[in-house]
Amino acid sequence: MSLTPEPRPPVGPHPLRRAPEAAARAAYDWIGRGDRTLADDAAVAAMAARLETLGLDARLLVGEGPRDEIGQLYHGQVFGRGEPRWDVVVDPLEGTSFLAKGMTNAMAVLGLAPHGSLFNPLPALYMEKLAVPPAARGRVDPTAPVAERLRQLSKALDKPVLDMTVYVIEKPRNKALVEAIHAAGARVALYPAGDVAGALMAAIPGSGIDALMGTGGTPEGLLSAIAIRAMGGDFMARVDPQLATECRAVEAAGMDLTRWYRLDELVRSDQVAFCATGITTGLLLDGVERGGLQEKTHSLLIGGEAGARQMLTSWHPRA
Repeated sequence: MSLTPEPRPPVGPHPLRRAPEAAARAAYDWIGRGDRTLADDAAVAAMAARLETLGLDARLLVGEGPRDEIGQLYHGQVFGRGEPRWDVVVDPLEGTSFLAKGMTNAMAVLGLAPHGSLFNPLPALYMEKLAVPPAARGRVDPTAPVAERLRQLSKALDKPVLDMTVYVIEKPRNKALVEAIHAAGARVALYPAGDVAGALMAAIPGSGIDALMGTGGTPEGLLSAIAIRAMGGDFMARVDPQLATECRAVEAAGMDLTRWYRLDELVRSDQVAFCATGITTGLLLDGVERGGLQEKTHSLLIGGEAGARQMLTSWHPRA
């Protein structure tokens, strides 16, 4: 019996990164203007228009919302004319509140994997997450108490707990986690949003971030899993609903709230691609810079032809 090889995703200097680049450039006009909605609308419209031009036969597995509520980049939207060969996850403006306030770490993000190879987290909107570097892959138990997780990570990295830093989103739902990390003796890097950046930093050895922990959005979790699969780190997640309507939907779907999904359950293929373009300068990426006739973008490319990790600076003529 012959097996059809998985398609290879385009990354590197190839077309896929044009979608987050377009979203980042469109969102630039809204930096520091205090309007999250208009900023997000601009990024969504730009990314959707660019995806239509890429020639991908793809299904948007996780987008901005359900079709009856969202006009563009809705869950299940199909691009191309043939049967889907790819599943796509997008966040056209990750760090919306950052951008509206003129703060750091806002970026446009896209992830791609062969059709049918990604865990579908819907209708869950939130997940508890754990991301660690390659040296700790398979060596940290997400079900263990926080202090024990840190002890396991310390052993894997050969690094004292007192010298470790954990990235956590600064939300009330993560307050007990922060207290437990402090009680164990580790440092906490708190950010109001941006857990894709935090997860990727955790997967990059020597980045200054040793792990990401805590509950955040499911699209960001799946995007992080795609990137970390290609980077060789480890990422695990557990459905963790936060809203009453979400709890009812998750219960109706029969989702197990106690189960931690392993990386190879979240992303069941190595043929993945991830692209992120900075909007405002942050931990990973420089923001969009606008000159008289040109705009400069800074993108992180992972997987596909880009390999484990590649940075790309591009100059675009202004419209």
